[in-house]
Amino acid sequence: MGCIKCISVWVTLVVMIIGCQELKQDAPIDVKELTISQIHKAYEKGTYNSQQLVSAFLAQIEEYDRKINALTFINPDALSLAKQLDVEYQRTKVFRPLHGIPLIVKDNINTKGLPTTAGSLALQDFIPDEDAFIIQKLVNAGAIILAKSNMAEWAFSPMHTESSTTGTTRNPYNLEHVPAGSSGGTASSVAANLGVIGLGTDTGNSIRGPSSHCALVGFRTTLGLISRSAIIPLFLRNDVVGPLCRTVEDATKVLEIIAGFDPADPITKYSEAKIPDNYTQFLIKDGLQGSSIGVLRELSNDHPDPEIKKLFEKAILDLDSLGAQIKDPIFIPGFSSLRQNQWCSEFRKDLETYLAEYVKNDTLKTLEDIIKVGSSSEFTKEQLKFYANSSGRYENPDVECLDAYTDVRRIAFREAVEKVMDSLELDALIYPSWNNQPASIDSFEVEYKGDNNQIIAPHTGQPAFTVPMGFCKDNLPAGLQFLGRMYDEPILIRLAYSYEQGTKHREAPKIN
Repeated sequence: MGCIKCISVWVTLVVMIIGCQELKQDAPIDVKELTISQIHKAYEKGTYNSQQLVSAFLAQIEEYDRKINALTFINPDALSLAKQLDVEYQRTKVFRPLHGIPLIVKDNINTKGLPTTAGSLALQDFIPDEDAFIIQKLVNAGAIILAKSNMAEWAFSPMHTESSTTGTTRNPYNLEHVPAGSSGGTASSVAANLGVIGLGTDTGNSIRGPSSHCALVGFRTTLGLISRSAIIPLFLRNDVVGPLCRTVEDATKVLEIIAGFDPADPITKYSEAKIPDNYTQFLIKDGLQGSSIGVLRELSNDHPDPEIKKLFEKAILDLDSLGAQIKDPIFIPGFSSLRQNQWCSEFRKDLETYLAEYVKNDTLKTLEDIIKVGSSSEFTKEQLKFYANSSGRYENPDVECLDAYTDVRRIAFREAVEKVMDSLELDALIYPSWNNQPASIDSFEVEYKGDNNQIIAPHTGQPAFTVPMGFCKDNLPAGLQFLGRMYDEPILIRLAYSYEQGTKHREAPKIN
């Protein structure tokens, strides 16, 4: 376990040492909390270049990843790609939008020439021939894939991040606790400054949960805004891919690149004519002034941890002081019943479609083939067994499982939420991303409580962003979630950015 990772780190470090002999730099680069704009200013001034920055991040990975175990594979071509971008900038004096920005990619997103395994033994040798649609867009924008990140195997767990290929990822803020799942590797690595920007996927929790647990900004965008093609699915009807970053500005810059229509993902047709010329125009520091925000107490009051409750009440006061009109509480008629009977098991169908289209291996065509290969995780084995014998809606199987635009239960839930928002003229609803603190690494199943991410956004299709809300005892982070109407990313960016700038809760972890 982890052999590929060890070899890739060794090869990359050798290349790094050789490459550094050609570079001249007076002082080491402090990579802690660097943003896209700061990096581009440094490139422009000649403080350092892309090669030097990549080398600095590789050294950071070598020092810290052995403690958090967040990465699965280091890109051996990262330095050569950085060199190409340096040469390009010297020639053109023009930056691409993400020029020379180190990117961490979750291990279920196809990356050309790099393993894409979903943390499984069955796909441990799978190397895609082509990048996923969104990866093509990021690479064309100048991002450098620095590494692939660990994930909960097959994205099954919102609770923790454990795979057969790499093992268990730890929370960099407290190594005895989980980073949640399934995008825990991306979250832990970006939080620990092993890369600048990160990508994750979210079926019910997996961008926002790990972001909340690791003091990051996580965007679950409107279903249909971003392509999911060439990504190993969990439930495609719910799956979203999006950024996990240290700042709202960086997450917005990533969103700006990856949003848009992809013929290979039909649901993205709904986004046409709904995407603004740019999203960065909504990064408004006083964006909370004159806004109206509703407090969804039905979630926030659901047996919260006392420290999370205290942080949430402080967040409400902060929003008020930053100019928002708070409407507290708000009620959604029928909420408790509308949230029920939303989950559908489509894992077999979605996975087998992916295997046929991308893996194209005669010995890996069915879920039974995957089960035959096995897993080192008992949790994963049980999940695979369950999905082998379960499909359709968990309750009332006669109600067809469809996408967020055509499923009658999903539409009813969304209409109920948006009707209340419209009647009260709300810009967003808020609640804690989790009502409880990150679970202990050895007791995650017992301590898995308070996950609010699963309840609204994955089913209704609405966007939901989490932003750092502060820290509990033992240095454990918490997140505040903003829920908006369909395609209201501009409003959520404005609110989240204003809250972030007005509170500055983000702090780097101290990894011992």
